[in-house]
Amino acid sequence: MSDIGQIPDLQSRVRDVHRCFPSGVAVVTTSVDGAPYGLAVNAFSSVSLEPPLVLVCVKTTAQTHDHLYRGEHIGISFLAHDQVSVASVFATSGGDKFSQIPWHAGSTGVPVITDSSAYLETEIEQRLSAGTHTIFIGRVVDADAP
Repeated sequence: MSDIGQIPDLQSRVRDVHRCFPSGVAVVTTSVDGAPYGLAVNAFSSVSLEPPLVLVCVKTTAQTHDHLYRGEHIGISFLAHDQVSVASVFATSGGDKFSQIPWHAGSTGVPVITDSSAYLETEIEQRLSAGTHTIFIGRVVDADAP
């Protein structure tokens, strides 16, 4: 079977198809040595309710990736429709993102974005390599949909 990167134009066509699937935006966060880290993702999925497991996919070259990999917990804040500016902050690389937006520490110490539609806090159970990404599977330890 051919690798997608070896088929001319297939990678860009697959990307075009993915753009046709509307998804929410979440900010994935962690805290390592007391410092907050985070990035915007749209690769989120529920895995199981018993036990409560979710997953997020993060590109291995993302600046936040190594911090998430080292962390024990991941926060997932689902952005509300009026939080486009928050999504923009977390969609860019570098800088002190957390000085630009309101947030608070959740029960596990991970940053939770203020006024998000909902959030989950997870304990990382698995880190799976998948091509250019790592799939983080977390067991939900706290959740709220205010």
